[in-house]
Amino acid sequence: MRQFNLPSEQETQALGAALAALLRPGDVVALHGDLGAGKTTLVRGLVQALLARPEEVPSPTYTLVQVYDGPDFPLWHFDLYRLDNPEDVEELGWYETVDGAALIEWPERAGRHLPTNRLDLYLEISGEGRRARLEPRGEGWQERLDELRD
Repeated sequence: MRQFNLPSEQETQALGAALAALLRPGDVVALHGDLGAGKTTLVRGLVQALLARPEEVPSPTYTLVQVYDGPDFPLWHFDLYRLDNPEDVEELGWYETVDGAALIEWPERAGRHLPTNRLDLYLEISGEGRRARLEPRGEGWQERLDELRD
């Protein structure tokens, strides 16, 4: 487990950028946190770092999924907040993500479809900023998290 204090939006995006360097095809990052905790802000930093260019990264709250073509693999950004039934994830291309990486906001709504091998990232409001807690689940994540700088 790793923890980070993120006093600003820029720090939250910087953590996302640092995670981008660790992502591999097949990875799943489950983003936990209340509304306004910074999940989309973190994803924005990750996507822009992975694509190595400025890119509009809206919250897919209404579309439920946004796909970005990375230089090495696609990146899937799911927002399951409005998902009524966990079985509906299949209609979103859920199982097409194996060749890319999946970033999932509100992952608990995926039910049994959420893979056990993943990185759980918890964001919470802390004063004027945020606090992030990263918990590896499954093989390989702890070693990659050890590469992150505080």
